[in-house]
Amino acid sequence: MTSVEETTGTSDPGPSGYAAARLRLLQEESRSGPSRRSALAGLTDDWLNALFTTAARETGVRGAALVAVGGYGRGELSPRSDLDLLLLHDGKAAPAALARLADRIWYPVWDLGLSLDHSVRTPGEARKTAAEDLKVHLGLLDARPVAGDLGLLTGLRTSVLADWRNHAPKRLPALHAMCRERADRAGELRFLLEPDLKEARGGLRDITALRAVAASWLADAPREGLADARRRLLDARDALHLVTGRAGDRLALQEQDQVAARLGLLDADALLREVYEAARTVAYAADVTWREVGRVLRARTARPRLRGLLGPRAATPERAPLAEGVVESDGEAVLALAARPERDPALALRLGAAAAQAGLPVSPHAVRRLAAQSRPLPTPWPAEAREQLLTLLGAGEPTVAVWEALEAEGIVSALLPDWERVRCRPQRNPVHTWTVDRHLVETAVRASAMTRRVGRPDLLLMAALLHDIGKGWPGDHSAVGETIARDTAVRVGFGRADADVLATLVRHHLLLAETATRRDLDDPATVRSVAEAVGTPGTLELLHALTEADALATGPAAWSAWRASLVADLVRRVAAVLGGAPVPGQPGPAPSAEEERLAVEALRTGEPVVALHARDEEDAVGVELAVAVPDQPGVLPAVAGVLALHRLTVRAADLRALELPDHLGEALVLRWRVAAAYGSLPEAARLRADLVRALDGSLDVSAKLADREAAYPRRRGVVPPPPRVTVVPDVSSLATVLEVRAPDGVGLLHRIGRALEGAGVRVRSAHVSTLGANAVDSLYVTSAEGKPLDPADAAAVADTLAAALS
Repeated sequence: MTSVEETTGTSDPGPSGYAAARLRLLQEESRSGPSRRSALAGLTDDWLNALFTTAARETGVRGAALVAVGGYGRGELSPRSDLDLLLLHDGKAAPAALARLADRIWYPVWDLGLSLDHSVRTPGEARKTAAEDLKVHLGLLDARPVAGDLGLLTGLRTSVLADWRNHAPKRLPALHAMCRERADRAGELRFLLEPDLKEARGGLRDITALRAVAASWLADAPREGLADARRRLLDARDALHLVTGRAGDRLALQEQDQVAARLGLLDADALLREVYEAARTVAYAADVTWREVGRVLRARTARPRLRGLLGPRAATPERAPLAEGVVESDGEAVLALAARPERDPALALRLGAAAAQAGLPVSPHAVRRLAAQSRPLPTPWPAEAREQLLTLLGAGEPTVAVWEALEAEGIVSALLPDWERVRCRPQRNPVHTWTVDRHLVETAVRASAMTRRVGRPDLLLMAALLHDIGKGWPGDHSAVGETIARDTAVRVGFGRADADVLATLVRHHLLLAETATRRDLDDPATVRSVAEAVGTPGTLELLHALTEADALATGPAAWSAWRASLVADLVRRVAAVLGGAPVPGQPGPAPSAEEERLAVEALRTGEPVVALHARDEEDAVGVELAVAVPDQPGVLPAVAGVLALHRLTVRAADLRALELPDHLGEALVLRWRVAAAYGSLPEAARLRADLVRALDGSLDVSAKLADREAAYPRRRGVVPPPPRVTVVPDVSSLATVLEVRAPDGVGLLHRIGRALEGAGVRVRSAHVSTLGANAVDSLYVTSAEGKPLDPADAAAVADTLAAALS
């Protein structure tokens, strides 16, 4: 232990000597951080040891010890920290003598103006109090001798630690509840402009709780970065005490610049970013640790019962597939045994997307392995990587926890380098609830609920993620962000036209709200200027949704019914200038020679013909599947159902009726872009055989899909916005056009086809696209006589289809 003389150059153990030595230590510019805290604890130990030794001799008390507990026990003495002391005794001393001993220690501490938390107990009393008071128990876990009979403390520490471990199944849930209650009261440290370094979530109290969990031997916290986070939070508290000259843990706005200067940081923003980074590390470690505690306790409860029912198999958790290389195991998304991160650069995004869609946490071990072993994605990204990113962003609330897990190990910054500059960046505007990075993710969460409102949900989600990305650089963040967004879009694999749209959305993401609330909308120049900036109806549609998502993710003061009505009014006026709502795509191009050949073969044999081959594009997702079938009812649900049975994910589809010359008749030709959800692709012959059976009725596709769904119950997870089915007027004179926007899922097209067949309409053409986790389908339908539906019938069919998909 460091002595007073070694620390300060003085041997005076009295109050004045201690006070002078303490002052010199705190004024030493060369001594700071852990070194100063350790020296201050050692200095205080020596002084209290001298006080105790003198007082014990004068009062004649034997069998006593002075014990440091809590923060002082851990040696975490900041300049104005409380002294947490326990006077431990064997119960043999007279009460009056014991009281005199305590007074001769406590009063010198008070005389120096130091805060003191004190108690006098026997080991038995201390153990009993710890059993009744969780906070006392936590303090005793860090008990450390200062003076006196070390044997008393050794026995107490052994008993207290044994009690903690023996009662961990009850104590840890109580500790977790205490942490949650404190977080509700004090808030999340990394999102507060005036954070409490001790009480807020991610602060010093949580680090103490993690130490207690580790002491239970039930679970342990991720250690990566935790010691550094603790040091940074303690350094900030030390500086705060020195600046204010008083005890306290709240970083008030008016003191942040001085605290930053004392720590050698540039300014208050640099200070906040420093403590936010530390708090993020602590909060993530706490999330992982408490999840592990819950898992262990559940397993302990269930294991005896399962062992009796299942025998040895009960020890092996079930592994259910989620995506290629990703499985669910014990309530987490983990890597499959055969996964090879070094060969699969999109695996990290696939893991995140699968976990978020299933509402599962990501295994920290899986994320750590991916961070260490994954090779970088090529530029531009393959289409699959882009699709997985969009699926992750479109998953709603579960996106946040998954994104945090990926970000904790540096995966997000590796994928999107510009993200590093907004990571943990504070926002001084009190309207903002979140840091810049969290605000961007929250905006994507809000935008995921609006994907039914836009024709390009992929661009909406990406714009939500990037709209404030320029805040990491000097200057107008909208203008800076425009360049970053365009570059990022190209990097991620969007085409130039889409990259330009994203750049426009980022450049003008404040335009609608600012114009609607600050300009005269009756002035034609106002509306015309917005129309010129936006350019197209499709971009206006996206900008409207982005504006709302951005405001909702900012905070409760940023959006209201009044603001919403003003923005909606402006959008209506601008849409009129731009020529109205966007028009869905027309039926596809003329049939290819291959399609005509397949159609001829199908009509001559009277059976389906299937062709399966890889796509030519390097970044293509999945393979091309062409199916030709003689025109008959039930083709769309039959083909879609067979694909679902073979676990093929439909990324795009196109259906059309093809009339052949020479009186051969009419065939339906379906072109699909499909990918295996996991595993390898089935052979074309197997697909054809099952399709024949589905069309002749010997294979009940709906029953098979229902059986599979029953065998794998729906996981908890994101609740997507409800499907939306609309009748699009004035698009085709030959058919009625229905537009379906729905969450993509197994058997979606099968259910659409069955619903339309049940409604007595025929699908003459279909154009299907999957954007992230969303499907946007345009269906050209006619009556049984081959004519467009009248408006009333069309509306009824749309309602029926929406009900079938809900």
